[in-house]
Amino acid sequence: MATIHVADPQGARVVGASGSVQQTAKDFPIGSAIASTILGNQAYQKWFVDRFNAAVFEDELKWYSTEPTSGLLRFDVPDQMLAFVRSHRVMVRGHNIFWENQDATPRWVKNLTSPDDLRAAVNARIQGLMTRYRGEFAHWDVNNEMLHYNFYEQRLGPNASMEFFSVAQDADPLATLFMNEYNVIETCDDPFSTVDTYAAKLRELRAGGAILEGIGLEGHFSRPNIPLMRAILDKLATLGLPIWFTEIDISNKFDAQTQAAYLEQVLREAYAHPAVSGVMLWTALHPSGCYQMCLTDWGLNNLPTGDVVDRLLNEWRTLQAGGQADAHGAYSFSGYLGEYILTVTYNNRTTQSTFSLSPGDETRHINVQM
Repeated sequence: MATIHVADPQGARVVGASGSVQQTAKDFPIGSAIASTILGNQAYQKWFVDRFNAAVFEDELKWYSTEPTSGLLRFDVPDQMLAFVRSHRVMVRGHNIFWENQDATPRWVKNLTSPDDLRAAVNARIQGLMTRYRGEFAHWDVNNEMLHYNFYEQRLGPNASMEFFSVAQDADPLATLFMNEYNVIETCDDPFSTVDTYAAKLRELRAGGAILEGIGLEGHFSRPNIPLMRAILDKLATLGLPIWFTEIDISNKFDAQTQAAYLEQVLREAYAHPAVSGVMLWTALHPSGCYQMCLTDWGLNNLPTGDVVDRLLNEWRTLQAGGQADAHGAYSFSGYLGEYILTVTYNNRTTQSTFSLSPGDETRHINVQM
Protein backbone atom coordinates (compact mmCIF):
# COMPACT_ATOMS: atom_id res chain seq x y z
CA MET A 1 0.00 0.00 0.00
CA ALA A 2 1.21 3.53 -0.84
CA THR A 3 -0.26 6.96 -0.26
CA ILE A 4 0.57 9.92 -2.47
CA HIS A 5 0.46 13.36 -0.78
CA VAL A 6 0.31 16.40 -3.08
CA ALA A 7 1.08 19.93 -1.82
CA ASP A 8 2.09 23.31 -3.24
CA PRO A 9 5.41 25.05 -2.36
CA GLN A 10 3.77 26.60 0.71
CA GLY A 11 2.65 23.23 1.99
CA ALA A 12 -1.04 23.69 1.18
CA ARG A 13 -2.86 20.55 0.10
CA VAL A 14 -3.59 20.30 -3.60
CA VAL A 15 -7.08 18.90 -3.93
CA GLY A 16 -8.07 17.28 -7.22
CA ALA A 17 -4.57 16.67 -8.59
CA SER A 18 -4.56 13.68 -10.94
CA GLY A 19 -1.93 11.03 -10.42
CA SER A 20 -0.92 7.82 -12.12
CA VAL A 21 1.70 5.25 -11.25
CA GLN A 22 3.34 2.75 -13.56
CA GLN A 23 5.49 -0.16 -12.47
CA THR A 24 8.84 -0.17 -14.25
CA ALA A 25 10.55 -3.10 -12.52
CA LYS A 26 9.58 -5.96 -10.25
CA ASP A 27 11.24 -6.39 -6.89
CA PHE A 28 10.43 -10.07 -6.37
CA PRO A 29 12.87 -12.26 -8.35
CA ILE A 30 11.25 -14.83 -10.63
CA GLY A 31 13.59 -16.58 -13.01
CA SER A 32 14.63 -19.70 -14.81
CA ALA A 33 17.65 -21.83 -15.48
CA ILE A 34 19.35 -21.15 -18.80
CA ALA A 35 21.90 -23.14 -20.74
CA SER A 36 24.43 -22.41 -23.47
CA THR A 37 21.57 -22.84 -25.94
CA ILE A 38 20.57 -19.24 -25.23
CA LEU A 39 23.83 -17.90 -26.68
CA GLY A 40 23.36 -16.49 -30.17
CA ASN A 41 19.64 -17.30 -30.09
CA GLN A 42 18.06 -13.85 -30.28
CA ALA A 43 14.49 -15.17 -30.15
CA TYR A 44 15.19 -17.21 -27.00
CA GLN A 45 16.99 -14.27 -25.40
CA LYS A 46 14.07 -11.93 -26.05
CA TRP A 47 11.59 -14.50 -24.76
CA PHE A 48 13.64 -14.85 -21.57
CA VAL A 49 14.21 -11.17 -20.73
CA ASP A 50 10.58 -10.32 -21.52
CA ARG A 51 9.58 -12.55 -18.62
CA PHE A 52 12.30 -13.03 -16.04
CA ASN A 53 14.48 -10.88 -13.81
CA ALA A 54 16.65 -13.71 -12.45
CA ALA A 55 18.69 -16.57 -13.93
CA VAL A 56 20.82 -19.55 -12.98
CA PHE A 57 23.13 -21.55 -15.24
CA GLU A 58 21.98 -25.14 -15.57
CA ASP A 59 25.34 -26.93 -15.88
CA GLU A 60 27.88 -24.44 -17.19
CA LEU A 61 29.46 -23.53 -13.82
CA LYS A 62 29.62 -27.06 -12.45
CA TRP A 63 33.10 -28.44 -11.97
CA TYR A 64 32.71 -31.10 -14.66
CA SER A 65 31.95 -28.29 -17.14
CA THR A 66 34.64 -25.76 -16.16
CA GLU A 67 37.48 -28.28 -15.62
CA PRO A 68 36.72 -31.56 -17.41
CA THR A 69 40.36 -32.62 -17.04
CA SER A 70 42.86 -31.43 -14.49
CA GLY A 71 44.19 -27.99 -15.36
CA LEU A 72 42.01 -27.59 -18.50
CA LEU A 73 39.86 -24.60 -17.53
CA ARG A 74 36.88 -23.71 -19.70
CA PHE A 75 35.11 -20.51 -18.72
CA ASP A 76 34.31 -19.17 -22.19
CA VAL A 77 30.67 -20.37 -22.14
CA PRO A 78 29.77 -19.15 -18.63
CA ASP A 79 31.57 -15.89 -19.40
CA GLN A 80 29.31 -15.37 -22.43
CA MET A 81 26.21 -16.33 -20.47
CA LEU A 82 27.17 -13.91 -17.71
CA ALA A 83 27.63 -11.14 -20.27
CA PHE A 84 24.12 -11.85 -21.58
CA VAL A 85 22.39 -11.62 -18.19
CA ARG A 86 24.49 -8.62 -17.18
CA SER A 87 23.57 -6.75 -20.35
CA HIS A 88 19.88 -7.16 -19.47
CA ARG A 89 20.24 -6.34 -15.74
CA VAL A 90 19.17 -9.84 -14.73
CA MET A 91 20.41 -11.05 -11.34
CA VAL A 92 22.09 -14.45 -11.45
CA ARG A 93 22.68 -17.25 -8.94
CA GLY A 94 25.92 -19.23 -8.88
CA HIS A 95 25.25 -22.96 -9.15
CA ASN A 96 27.33 -24.67 -7.91
CA ILE A 97 30.83 -24.72 -6.41
CA PHE A 98 30.80 -28.35 -5.29
CA TRP A 99 28.34 -31.22 -5.59
CA GLU A 100 28.57 -34.02 -3.06
CA ASN A 101 27.14 -36.50 -5.57
CA GLN A 102 29.96 -38.75 -6.79
CA ASP A 103 28.24 -39.20 -10.14
CA ALA A 104 28.43 -35.43 -10.69
CA THR A 105 32.11 -35.19 -9.73
CA PRO A 106 34.73 -34.93 -12.51
CA ARG A 107 36.33 -38.27 -13.21
CA TRP A 108 39.83 -36.94 -12.64
CA VAL A 109 38.77 -35.69 -9.19
CA LYS A 110 37.34 -39.10 -8.30
CA ASN A 111 40.69 -40.64 -9.27
CA LEU A 112 42.59 -38.55 -6.71
CA THR A 113 43.36 -41.13 -4.06
CA SER A 114 45.39 -38.90 -1.76
CA PRO A 115 43.42 -36.62 0.59
CA ASP A 116 46.17 -34.02 0.17
CA ASP A 117 45.80 -34.08 -3.62
CA LEU A 118 42.02 -33.82 -3.33
CA ARG A 119 42.29 -30.95 -0.88
CA ALA A 120 44.67 -29.12 -3.23
CA ALA A 121 42.24 -29.64 -6.11
CA VAL A 122 39.19 -28.36 -4.20
CA ASN A 123 41.12 -25.34 -2.93
CA ALA A 124 42.19 -24.50 -6.48
CA ARG A 125 38.61 -24.94 -7.66
CA ILE A 126 37.00 -22.68 -5.09
CA GLN A 127 39.70 -20.01 -5.22
CA GLY A 128 39.80 -19.94 -9.01
CA LEU A 129 36.04 -19.85 -9.44
CA MET A 130 35.32 -17.30 -6.74
CA THR A 131 38.20 -15.02 -7.71
CA ARG A 132 37.21 -15.03 -11.36
CA TYR A 133 33.59 -14.19 -10.62
CA ARG A 134 33.95 -12.13 -7.46
CA GLY A 135 30.95 -9.82 -7.15
CA GLU A 136 29.19 -11.23 -10.22
CA PHE A 137 26.83 -13.81 -8.69
CA ALA A 138 24.32 -12.78 -6.04
CA HIS A 139 24.21 -16.29 -4.56
CA TRP A 140 26.36 -19.40 -4.49
CA ASP A 141 25.19 -22.94 -3.83
CA VAL A 142 28.35 -23.97 -2.03
CA ASN A 143 28.10 -27.73 -1.54
CA ASN A 144 25.11 -29.08 -3.39
CA GLU A 145 22.87 -31.80 -1.93
CA MET A 146 25.06 -32.55 1.09
CA LEU A 147 22.17 -34.25 2.91
CA HIS A 148 21.98 -37.00 0.28
CA TYR A 149 25.63 -37.43 -0.70
CA ASN A 150 29.03 -37.18 0.97
CA PHE A 151 31.80 -37.52 -1.63
CA TYR A 152 33.93 -34.72 -0.17
CA GLU A 153 33.06 -35.13 3.49
CA GLN A 154 33.84 -38.85 3.27
CA ARG A 155 37.32 -38.12 1.90
CA LEU A 156 38.21 -34.81 3.55
CA GLY A 157 36.46 -35.22 6.86
CA PRO A 158 33.16 -34.05 8.37
CA ASN A 159 34.28 -30.41 8.41
CA ALA A 160 34.80 -30.24 4.64
CA SER A 161 31.55 -28.36 3.98
CA MET A 162 32.31 -25.91 6.76
CA GLU A 163 35.69 -25.21 5.18
CA PHE A 164 34.08 -24.72 1.76
CA PHE A 165 31.74 -22.08 3.16
CA SER A 166 34.57 -20.33 4.97
CA VAL A 167 36.79 -20.11 1.89
CA ALA A 168 33.86 -19.00 -0.29
CA GLN A 169 32.96 -16.24 2.15
CA ASP A 170 36.54 -14.96 2.17
CA ALA A 171 36.77 -15.10 -1.62
CA ASP A 172 33.48 -13.29 -2.32
CA PRO A 173 32.11 -11.67 0.86
CA LEU A 174 29.22 -9.95 -0.94
CA ALA A 175 27.67 -13.18 -2.22
CA THR A 176 24.93 -14.88 -0.19
CA LEU A 177 25.93 -18.49 0.47
CA PHE A 178 23.24 -21.18 0.32
CA MET A 179 22.51 -24.73 1.25
CA ASN A 180 20.67 -26.33 -1.66
CA GLU A 181 18.73 -29.57 -1.31
CA TYR A 182 15.93 -31.64 -2.81
CA ASN A 183 13.02 -33.45 -1.14
CA VAL A 184 12.84 -31.02 1.76
CA ILE A 185 9.76 -29.22 0.45
CA GLU A 186 8.56 -31.79 -2.09
CA THR A 187 7.77 -34.72 0.19
CA CYS A 188 7.94 -36.03 3.75
CA ASP A 189 8.97 -39.51 2.59
CA ASP A 190 12.73 -38.92 2.21
CA PRO A 191 14.50 -39.65 5.52
CA PHE A 192 17.70 -37.95 4.36
CA SER A 193 16.18 -34.51 3.87
CA THR A 194 13.40 -33.87 6.32
CA VAL A 195 12.89 -30.28 7.32
CA ASP A 196 14.40 -31.08 10.73
CA THR A 197 17.47 -32.67 9.13
CA TYR A 198 17.92 -29.65 6.89
CA ALA A 199 17.58 -27.22 9.79
CA ALA A 200 19.98 -29.26 11.94
CA LYS A 201 22.66 -29.29 9.22
CA LEU A 202 22.26 -25.56 8.69
CA ARG A 203 22.61 -24.86 12.40
CA GLU A 204 25.63 -27.17 12.60
CA LEU A 205 27.40 -25.31 9.81
CA ARG A 206 26.61 -21.91 11.28
CA ALA A 207 27.69 -23.02 14.75
CA GLY A 208 31.01 -24.07 13.23
CA GLY A 209 31.56 -20.61 11.80
CA ALA A 210 30.09 -20.96 8.30
CA ILE A 211 28.57 -17.74 6.96
CA LEU A 212 25.48 -19.43 5.60
CA GLU A 213 22.73 -16.94 4.86
CA GLY A 214 20.31 -18.61 2.45
CA ILE A 215 17.93 -21.57 2.42
CA GLY A 216 17.79 -23.25 -0.99
CA LEU A 217 14.89 -25.59 -1.73
CA GLU A 218 15.12 -27.22 -5.14
CA GLY A 219 11.45 -28.00 -5.68
CA HIS A 220 11.50 -30.98 -8.07
CA PHE A 221 7.87 -31.87 -7.45
CA SER A 222 5.78 -34.83 -8.30
CA ARG A 223 2.24 -34.24 -7.06
CA PRO A 224 2.58 -31.27 -4.69
CA ASN A 225 1.20 -31.42 -1.18
CA ILE A 226 0.36 -27.77 -0.58
CA PRO A 227 -0.49 -27.99 3.16
CA LEU A 228 2.82 -29.82 3.72
CA MET A 229 4.65 -27.23 1.64
CA ARG A 230 3.16 -24.40 3.71
CA ALA A 231 3.99 -26.09 7.01
CA ILE A 232 7.61 -26.66 5.97
CA LEU A 233 7.98 -23.06 4.83
CA ASP A 234 6.54 -21.89 8.15
CA LYS A 235 9.05 -24.01 10.05
CA LEU A 236 12.03 -22.93 7.96
CA ALA A 237 10.95 -19.30 8.30
CA THR A 238 11.72 -19.50 12.02
CA LEU A 239 15.42 -19.70 11.07
CA GLY A 240 15.20 -16.07 9.97
CA LEU A 241 16.99 -16.57 6.63
CA PRO A 242 15.78 -15.85 3.08
CA ILE A 243 14.17 -18.88 1.44
CA TRP A 244 14.58 -19.44 -2.28
CA PHE A 245 13.01 -22.05 -4.51
CA THR A 246 16.01 -22.80 -6.70
CA GLU A 247 14.96 -25.46 -9.24
CA ILE A 248 11.16 -25.72 -9.52
CA ASP A 249 9.68 -28.17 -11.98
CA ILE A 250 6.97 -30.83 -12.13
CA SER A 251 7.75 -34.43 -13.04
CA ASN A 252 7.26 -35.32 -16.69
CA LYS A 253 5.42 -38.49 -15.66
CA PHE A 254 2.31 -36.29 -15.76
CA ASP A 255 0.59 -35.06 -18.89
CA ALA A 256 1.03 -31.44 -19.94
CA GLN A 257 -2.21 -30.15 -18.43
CA THR A 258 -1.54 -31.83 -15.09
CA GLN A 259 2.00 -30.45 -15.03
CA ALA A 260 0.56 -26.99 -15.58
CA ALA A 261 -2.08 -27.35 -12.86
CA TYR A 262 0.49 -28.57 -10.32
CA LEU A 263 2.95 -25.85 -11.32
CA GLU A 264 0.36 -23.17 -10.67
CA GLN A 265 -0.35 -24.56 -7.20
CA VAL A 266 3.36 -24.54 -6.32
CA LEU A 267 4.05 -21.07 -7.70
CA ARG A 268 1.06 -19.49 -5.99
CA GLU A 269 2.04 -20.99 -2.64
CA ALA A 270 5.68 -19.96 -3.01
CA TYR A 271 4.85 -16.42 -4.09
CA ALA A 272 2.34 -15.93 -1.29
CA HIS A 273 4.60 -17.01 1.56
CA PRO A 274 6.24 -14.02 3.29
CA ALA A 275 9.49 -15.89 3.97
CA VAL A 276 10.11 -16.75 0.30
CA SER A 277 12.48 -14.27 -1.33
CA GLY A 278 12.72 -15.67 -4.85
CA VAL A 279 11.62 -18.40 -7.25
CA MET A 280 13.66 -20.11 -9.95
CA LEU A 281 12.27 -22.57 -12.51
CA TRP A 282 14.42 -25.46 -13.72
CA THR A 283 13.39 -25.01 -17.33
CA ALA A 284 16.55 -24.45 -19.39
CA LEU A 285 15.55 -25.09 -22.99
CA HIS A 286 17.33 -27.51 -25.35
CA PRO A 287 16.35 -28.82 -28.79
CA SER A 288 15.66 -32.16 -27.08
CA GLY A 289 13.53 -30.57 -24.35
CA CYS A 290 14.22 -29.83 -20.68
CA TYR A 291 15.23 -31.75 -17.55
CA GLN A 292 11.63 -32.54 -16.54
CA MET A 293 9.48 -29.61 -17.59
CA CYS A 294 9.63 -27.02 -20.38
CA LEU A 295 7.66 -23.82 -20.66
CA THR A 296 7.78 -23.80 -24.48
CA ASP A 297 8.78 -26.05 -27.31
CA TRP A 298 12.04 -25.39 -29.18
CA GLY A 299 10.18 -22.94 -31.42
CA LEU A 300 9.21 -20.91 -28.30
CA ASN A 301 5.53 -21.78 -28.60
CA ASN A 302 3.98 -21.93 -25.16
CA LEU A 303 3.17 -25.23 -23.54
CA PRO A 304 0.45 -25.29 -20.86
CA THR A 305 3.13 -24.67 -18.22
CA GLY A 306 4.26 -21.61 -20.16
CA ASP A 307 0.70 -20.32 -20.23
CA VAL A 308 0.58 -20.64 -16.43
CA VAL A 309 3.82 -18.71 -15.99
CA ASP A 310 2.76 -15.95 -18.40
CA ARG A 311 -0.61 -15.59 -16.70
CA LEU A 312 0.92 -15.38 -13.22
CA LEU A 313 3.63 -12.94 -14.27
CA ASN A 314 0.92 -10.72 -15.70
CA GLU A 315 -1.19 -11.09 -12.57
CA TRP A 316 1.71 -10.29 -10.24
CA ARG A 317 2.41 -6.80 -11.54
CA THR A 318 0.80 -3.40 -11.26
CA LEU A 319 -0.14 -2.39 -14.77
CA GLN A 320 -1.20 1.14 -13.89
CA ALA A 321 -2.93 2.77 -10.97
CA GLY A 322 -4.14 6.28 -10.47
CA GLY A 323 -6.63 8.59 -8.91
CA GLN A 324 -7.40 12.10 -7.76
CA ALA A 325 -6.15 13.73 -4.60
CA ASP A 326 -8.96 13.94 -2.05
CA ALA A 327 -9.80 16.74 0.39
CA HIS A 328 -6.57 15.94 2.21
CA GLY A 329 -4.52 16.21 -0.98
CA ALA A 330 -3.88 12.49 -0.99
CA TYR A 331 -4.81 9.26 -2.70
CA SER A 332 -3.79 5.67 -2.04
CA PHE A 333 -3.24 2.56 -4.12
CA SER A 334 -2.12 -1.04 -3.69
CA GLY A 335 0.68 -2.37 -5.83
CA TYR A 336 3.15 -5.20 -6.14
CA LEU A 337 6.71 -4.80 -4.92
CA GLY A 338 9.03 -3.00 -7.32
CA GLU A 339 10.04 0.28 -8.90
CA TYR A 340 7.49 2.87 -10.04
CA ILE A 341 7.18 6.13 -11.95
CA LEU A 342 4.67 8.56 -10.49
CA THR A 343 3.11 11.27 -12.68
CA VAL A 344 1.02 14.02 -11.06
CA THR A 345 -0.88 16.65 -13.05
CA TYR A 346 -2.71 19.76 -11.83
CA ASN A 347 -3.75 22.92 -13.71
CA ASN A 348 -1.66 22.09 -16.78
CA ARG A 349 1.41 21.40 -14.65
CA THR A 350 2.98 17.94 -14.53
CA THR A 351 5.69 16.51 -12.33
CA GLN A 352 7.26 13.08 -12.29
CA SER A 353 9.16 11.17 -9.62
CA THR A 354 10.21 7.62 -8.89
CA PHE A 355 9.72 5.46 -5.83
CA SER A 356 9.81 1.84 -4.79
CA LEU A 357 7.54 -0.50 -2.89
CA SER A 358 9.56 -2.82 -0.66
CA PRO A 359 8.62 -5.70 1.64
CA GLY A 360 6.96 -4.72 4.90
CA ASP A 361 3.59 -4.00 6.43
CA GLU A 362 3.91 -0.22 6.65
CA THR A 363 2.20 2.05 4.14
CA ARG A 364 4.69 3.83 1.87
CA HIS A 365 4.17 7.62 1.88
CA ILE A 366 5.31 9.66 -1.12
CA ASN A 367 5.28 13.45 -0.97
CA VAL A 368 4.92 15.45 -4.19
CA GLN A 369 5.26 19.20 -4.57
CA MET A 370 3.40 20.95 -7.40
